[in-house]
Amino acid sequence: MRYLDEFGDPELARGLVEDILARATRRWTVMEVCGGQTHSLVRNGIDELLAGSVEFVHGPGCPVCVTPLETIDRALAIAGRPEVTLCSFGDMLRVPGSHQDLFQVRAQGGDVRVVYSPLDAVRVAEAEPGREVVFFAVGFETTAPANAMAVVRARELGVENFSMIVSHVLVPPAMNAILSSPRRRVEGFLAAGHVCTVMGTAQYDEIVDDFGVPVVVAGFEALDLLDATRRVVAQLEAGEARLENAYERAVSREGNPRARAVLAEVFALCDRTWRGIGTIPRSGWRLSDAYSGYDAELRFDVGDVRAVESPRCRAGEVLQGLVTPDSCEAFGTTCTPRSPLGATMVSGEGACAAYYRYRSAGTTARSPGRG
Repeated sequence: MRYLDEFGDPELARGLVEDILARATRRWTVMEVCGGQTHSLVRNGIDELLAGSVEFVHGPGCPVCVTPLETIDRALAIAGRPEVTLCSFGDMLRVPGSHQDLFQVRAQGGDVRVVYSPLDAVRVAEAEPGREVVFFAVGFETTAPANAMAVVRARELGVENFSMIVSHVLVPPAMNAILSSPRRRVEGFLAAGHVCTVMGTAQYDEIVDDFGVPVVVAGFEALDLLDATRRVVAQLEAGEARLENAYERAVSREGNPRARAVLAEVFALCDRTWRGIGTIPRSGWRLSDAYSGYDAELRFDVGDVRAVESPRCRAGEVLQGLVTPDSCEAFGTTCTPRSPLGATMVSGEGACAAYYRYRSAGTTARSPGRG
């Protein structure tokens, strides 16, 4: 699998599917942590091909989906201020807050702009010194280094009208929380390969040791996911629990030392609320004391904003792997990408969006083997 054309080789895919089906003596429950992996599994029909041997449950690895409702509402409050230009990646604009989203704020006259890099927001601040420019920094460990560098760069340039709303969350504490739940169903993990390119693989040793579950670092192509699933099933069938790296072309044990150094400088660990799940201790990053002057929530004093989730939305259960999206009564009816109840339906990495897009053009038909 060293060449790109091999990732689309149907013969290799067929062989991996047959190997998994032959190995499995029962149906194993495996969680893919990353929303990008969810979309690849559903788009390629891997979950249906393996439905008799592997049940894939979809984890909280969609950063847009787990951004707390309070943080969305604080961003909306800041974006509505006349002196503010709020910059964000496009996938945040349709995420619903308590009463509206960023698209609606823009329609009402708010200066909300889509950017393709946090450094774009720094450049906006530098070019428009009369505006307060705020970047909405959302993501897991993957996007955090670029967001950290934006703050470092703003300080180097002396750009004082730049700040960030920081909503960074970390993968291992979420995996711990899922495995510690009395409703736990997960028996093995496909770990997010892009997170591991930054942080390395050592952070999963403790999870394997404490909970006795296999963790296999996986990529995002269909063959990546089939290979990693085969390894998880092989461990489960043998009664083993090890950390394996099935994404060696991109992931090393130590990760990216330079990226980790800037993260340690700019951010500090904190408790973080995950939308639909609740507070997980030491599961997020905030700006460190040395960079707290760039904290938009402090600058605009919106820390007292509180919100309440829609009681009709089951996104929290989806994010914990407790239900599939098509088990929700609102799926495809009162909850669609154009009128989402939760972020899992509108995010490009959301599990509900994947089911809506790839399952019978948004009908509520269930996959084989789904409850």
